This record gives sequence, C-alpha cells and structure tokens, in this order.
Amino acid sequence: MSTAVTAPWKNAPAPKDTAGWIERAAEVGAVLATDAAARDKAGATPYAEVRLLKDSGLVTLLGPAEHGGAGQDWTTAYRVVREVAKADGSIGQLLGYHYLWNWAARLVATREQWESVEAEAARQQWFFGGAVNPRDSDVTVTEDGDDLVFTGSKTFSTGSKVSDVTVLEGVLEGTDQHVFAIVPSDSEGLTFHDDWDNIGQRLTESGGVTIDGVRTPWASAAGYVDKVFRPRVYNTLNVPTIQLVFVSFYLGIAAGALETAATYTRTKSRSWLHGGYEQAVDEPYVLDIYGDLTAKLWAVEALADAVAREGQLLHDDPDAVTEQIRGEFEVRVAAVKARATEVALEVTAKIFEVTGARATASSEGLDRFWRNVRTHTLHDPVAYKRREVGRHVLTAELPEPTWYS
Repeated sequence: MSTAVTAPWKNAPAPKDTAGWIERAAEVGAVLATDAAARDKAGATPYAEVRLLKDSGLVTLLGPAEHGGAGQDWTTAYRVVREVAKADGSIGQLLGYHYLWNWAARLVATREQWESVEAEAARQQWFFGGAVNPRDSDVTVTEDGDDLVFTGSKTFSTGSKVSDVTVLEGVLEGTDQHVFAIVPSDSEGLTFHDDWDNIGQRLTESGGVTIDGVRTPWASAAGYVDKVFRPRVYNTLNVPTIQLVFVSFYLGIAAGALETAATYTRTKSRSWLHGGYEQAVDEPYVLDIYGDLTAKLWAVEALADAVAREGQLLHDDPDAVTEQIRGEFEVRVAAVKARATEVALEVTAKIFEVTGARATASSEGLDRFWRNVRTHTLHDPVAYKRREVGRHVLTAELPEPTWYS
C-alpha cells in the first residue's frame, strides 16, 4: 500500500456527525479493499495502513474535540470498526483494539489522568497497542523510588510495532493489586517479536513481547492516588466493551465476505450446466443462500447495534453502574458475541457454495475472510458465552467479572 493514498484527507474537513464518520470509514475501507488480498499474502508490518487511519482522522474518533479529536462515542466506534473490517479484518481489529486501549485510561484512571491521556493522544494522534494477555503469567511490577518497573513477557501484544504507546499491565510485587500504565512503545526494555504467524488476522502485529525492566513514574499508574487504587464497578466494563469490539470486526468481516462474494457471483460465476438457467444470479439455490445469509447477518447487526446503545448509557454515567447493571449488560454482550461468531463463521464458509470452484483461486483471496474469523473467534470459547446467557435465564445468575466475562 502506498502512503500516497492518504493525501486526500490531509486537507479535507473532518466529518461533523456519526453518519459522516461512518462514511469516512467506508472511504478508508475502499482504499484498503484495493489490495487487501495481496497485503494479506505479504503479511508485512502495516505501517502505511496505520498512517491511513491517522490521516483519515479515525484514530482520534473517541478523542475530545477541544484537543483535535472527533468527540464521538462507542456506538460510532463500533460501526467504524465494522466498516473498516469489511475491507480488511486485520486493520479493523487493530483499530478496534486501539479504541479499547485509548479508552482504558477512562476505564480505570482518575479523572485527572484520563483527561491528560486523552488530550495528549488526540493532539499527537497516538496509536495504541496493548501487552495485556491474561492467559500468560502476570508481569511483575516493582517499586524503585518514584518509579514502577515492569518485568515479564506476553505471548500476544496486538499493535506492537505499529503503535506509538503500549498499555502494560502487571501485579505489584507482594500484593494482589493490578497496575495499568501507558508507556512509549519505543521504551527501553520493551522488545516486540516478529513471531505472529497464524492463518488469519495476519496484519495485526499480535506477536509476543518481552518486558525487561520497563520504567514508568508511579504517577502514571492508572487509578492510583497516593499509591492506593480507587476501584469502581465501572472498572469491570473492560470485558463487555472489548467483546463488542470483537463483534464489530466479526460482523464487518462477514459483511465484506458477502459483498465480495456477491460481486463475484454477478460478474464471474457460471450457472450450473444442468440447472437450466443462463446466469448464476438466477439459480434458485444461489438466491436462497444469499437471502438466508443476508437475513442472518442483518439480524445480528441489529442486535449488536441495540446492545451497543445499551452500553453507551453506562459509559455516559460511569458512577451509576452497579454490579446488577453490569452483569445484565454482560449477558446481553455474551448473547450477541455468540450469534456474531456463529453467523460470521457460517457466512465466510458458505460463500463458496454460491461462487463456485473457480472462486477458490488464490488470486481471489476469498479464503481470507474465513481465516480471519476462524482465527479470532477462538479467542475465548463461545460455549461459555452461551452458558452465561443460559444461567441467567434459568437462575438469574450474573456472570462474575473476570478477564473473560
């Protein structure tokens, strides 16, 4: 991808409303779509793609308007991620994770801290990465005077080399207290590894990271005042929020697969020689499958939008979030995560039934949609999401806040 494609946005006025930002995201997607299959094969570090996100203004979508951000909310962010993921699931994931880590300051930090982080992130167009994988051993955090020192490693660190700043998380030595801090991605002791070699989401820079004595001031420990953490129930919204990010790029990938397949069917597919139809678009089974997949996708998109609006009410009034409200919201998120996973896998696999054998050519790149969805939907077992919903329905039990619920 040439960075020259970003030039049109450099002097263009920023969109003024949600519709405008979704349209901007669609324009970014159109640029990404031109060589998405080729970039997926190459698997190169997506520096130009992140430059595209910055120049288009999408990076600062959630940032405060007074500091150069768009001042938009999560309902818009989810739609923007969905649009970008239609063209490129990897870049949709990178953008979604960036929004999450950008918002992480507001999730756990004091007002003074998150206002400072959000202002600087908007002014400098920071792109966020995160080295927070709970399945690995905890990173150790030690005190050294006025500094905290992070030491350990993580198997996954999405955003790594393309990020400007990285969110670190660890446990303060001798306690059970978790500490979040944002550090420059070029910090001494922070080493990103080129070991992400999975079948899908190839451009997400999700390889491992070594954290060898990375220092940051105690004052940057999010949510701590005089070295004491100030907890809120709102702090536990990290999981439902990131799960809705996942839903967004799953649905985007599925929509992109369906749109790409439909174009192929209209322009390249041949009707079956024994079917009695001159064009593939007239084949009854082809019409049935497209209708079925589209109806399923539209239904889960509507559910996702509804749950996103419910979540925005919680973001708008963090102090009003109770354990009951949080738990009921997580159940709703679990439901849409389960449906989005199932529909995205079905759509991305079934498109080959309506495109035909020639559509499996490597040059078409239709397989990337399924590979991307299949790779990331293994993040956490969808059966446990359905279990959360079932338990709540039968016993009114609320999911216990964990790294995955």
